[in-house]
Parts: sequence; C-alpha cells; structure tokens
Amino acid sequence: MNTKHITRSELTQEIYTKSKFNQEQTELAVRCILEMLTDNLSRGQRVEIRGFGAFSVKKMPSRNAHNPKTGKKLVTEEKARIHFKPGKELKDRVIASMATTSISEEEE
Repeated sequence: MNTKHITRSELTQEIYTKSKFNQEQTELAVRCILEMLTDNLSRGQRVEIRGFGAFSVKKMPSRNAHNPKTGKKLVTEEKARIHFKPGKELKDRVIASMATTSISEEEE
C-alpha cells in the first residue's frame, strides 16, 4: 500500500492476507471491533488497546463566542469530542518510521 491513507475495505483486505481467517470472518471481526469502539465511546466509556492507544470522549463546555462577520455575540452549545492518545509502542514506531522516511527522501 503506497497511499497516504487506508480505507476500511483496505484494512479488512490487509488483515485477511496476513491472517488465517477467511474473507467473511475478517469482515465480521473488523465490523465487530469498530462497533465495539463506537458503542463504548457513545456511552462515554474509555477504550484502551495496549500498545496502540486509548480512545476517550471529552466534553467541551459551552462558551461565549462571536460571529466574526457580523460581530454578533452568541453562546456555543456543549459538545463531545473524541480524543485519541497514542500508546508508547505506536508513538515509538511512528517516530522511527518518520526518521527512516526522511533520510531516504533526502537521499533521492
């Protein structure tokens, strides 16, 4: 995969080729994991995957703001924001990957 992003179907295909599961089992596993993440986050629960990171919901309180075009003052509504904190192993791997990518790009 040489793209800068990966879609759900590409993720499923990648897992399928690296595992002993059939295509249907792989799709079910990916769907279940994503549903579990969504369900727990929608209930305000934190989801931690050791070595990868933790997903949590942070409440953003309402605040005073203004419309920059009209200058009219308004109050924003309270809202929820999904937060992801990468785990140490993920951070270390990404940093190492970026360092080797930068070096190889400079050589070209």
